[in-house]
Amino acid sequence: MTTVTMRPDAVNMPDAAQGTDSVAIICGGGSLPAAVAEALSRSGRRPVMFGIKGWADPVSVERHPHHWVALGQVGRLLRLARREGCREAVLIGAVLRPPLTKIRLDWPTIRAMPRIIRAFRGGDDRLLKGVASIIEDGGLRIVGLDALAPEIFVPEGVLAQRRPTEGDKADIARAIQVVAALGPFDVGQAAVVADNHVLAVEGVEGTDNMLARIAEMRRQRRVTARLGTGVLVKSPKPAQDRRFDLPAIGPQTIENVARAGLAGVAVTAGSTLIAAPMEVIAAADRANIFLMGVSEVASP
Repeated sequence: MTTVTMRPDAVNMPDAAQGTDSVAIICGGGSLPAAVAEALSRSGRRPVMFGIKGWADPVSVERHPHHWVALGQVGRLLRLARREGCREAVLIGAVLRPPLTKIRLDWPTIRAMPRIIRAFRGGDDRLLKGVASIIEDGGLRIVGLDALAPEIFVPEGVLAQRRPTEGDKADIARAIQVVAALGPFDVGQAAVVADNHVLAVEGVEGTDNMLARIAEMRRQRRVTARLGTGVLVKSPKPAQDRRFDLPAIGPQTIENVARAGLAGVAVTAGSTLIAAPMEVIAAADRANIFLMGVSEVASP
């Protein structure tokens, strides 16, 4: 592979023709943007990566046609997307909520600042809806991954060798109820339940840090459930906009579940993203924890 050195905000322009089959992938951190790009390529679409500086992984972004944009450069994003022939875009990958003072403003963003400030006064779903509406007003339609890359969603059923017990299934149903109850407050998308006892709910710290908290509470003997008991459940908020910020799992999730001493992981099928599925399943088998996709209304 030939390596080309260029300015951080330069564009890597391939020989492929630009056209309406191009899709803008607005990339945060993690491996999911690359998985989406590969799925689009397999389906005959042309992914164009718009890596968010400071968050997106250069190795993943620069494997495809790409541009780099800073947070707040809505005008640059829209201008480059039009040049690439993109009419549709997806938002994928992790970006922590920045302070307003850290947003790099261009003129279209400055004009939208009243809307951005209003969007900041709420949870992540409210903020993302506000950002999406600004992008769409510029002519780039935000679409859901279920239409573009359905294969990166967790299917229903048991995926690893270990199967959940009846007690595990009861904990899964309880955790789904907990996440649904928190949904109106736009809080988080995950909960940990053991023996019908709610051990943790996800807040702004994210799933990995929530699981680290469980592991620490075990060391402090604040969690008395025996090792190998308890489940992590991830599920979208009931009224969540399915175009962005869907729950996701990857190999790191499985490792952290094992460190927390839980029995397994259950996620809502068809609405939870999975990065590197074969690696995730192999990690679950190594750790002897179950992994499954469930319907959003689970029964014990």
